[in-house]
Amino acid sequence: MQAPVLSGPQYLREGLKLVLSPGLRLFVLLPLVINLVLFGGLVYFAGHQFSLWVETLMPALPQWLSFLTYILWPLFVVLVVLMVFFTFTLVANIIAAPFNGFLAEKVEVVVRGQDNFPAFSWSELMAMVPRTLSREMRKLGYFLPRAIGLFVLSLIPVVNIVAAPLWLLFGVWMMAIQYIDYPADNNKMTWQDMLAWLRQKRWQSLGFGGITYLALMVPFVNILMMPAAVAGATLFWVRERK
Repeated sequence: MQAPVLSGPQYLREGLKLVLSPGLRLFVLLPLVINLVLFGGLVYFAGHQFSLWVETLMPALPQWLSFLTYILWPLFVVLVVLMVFFTFTLVANIIAAPFNGFLAEKVEVVVRGQDNFPAFSWSELMAMVPRTLSREMRKLGYFLPRAIGLFVLSLIPVVNIVAAPLWLLFGVWMMAIQYIDYPADNNKMTWQDMLAWLRQKRWQSLGFGGITYLALMVPFVNILMMPAAVAGATLFWVRERK
């Protein structure tokens, strides 16, 4: 069934309902606590460094162009926010990868109504750790060269004005990759095949990635939105793969 481009909000909303249901709540609780602690620490650190980061990235303007500071400052505030958000999302997903993979597995069971996966056990969860962390490293290998390129672009005066919209577009694409990869990995789809499949569903993927990106940028709400995004991505996977 072909998902419409604007189906992202529906998938995320359905995903949130699923993770709040009694049968799946258990698989959400532990990564929720871990991410809450991590997010609180990052917010505290970023709050003390935020002004310094913005001033570092802001280009030094000559006196006669000083009026542009009031126009450019909000743009560079957005740029720093996007970079902090990326850092949190990256670290949080690496830590929560085994739990997210397991949650995607259980959501797929609920959606399909048939269980082709092993019954829950702590040993099964631990067995997923090497595989899921290996996949996260693969995502990191995809993400880092592009993020470094954007970061370098952010440091080049004048040219760095385009950095914020490019970070936003890249972030939306990465959100689709990050979450749809969990059910793809559970179903033994290779990394390259998964990327090729997402490119075939480019606009649907960007629609899901876009709403996920927006939801994850809301402080503290984003803690609950992470498992909801895993569940929503699994719904996307199941329906699109039909």
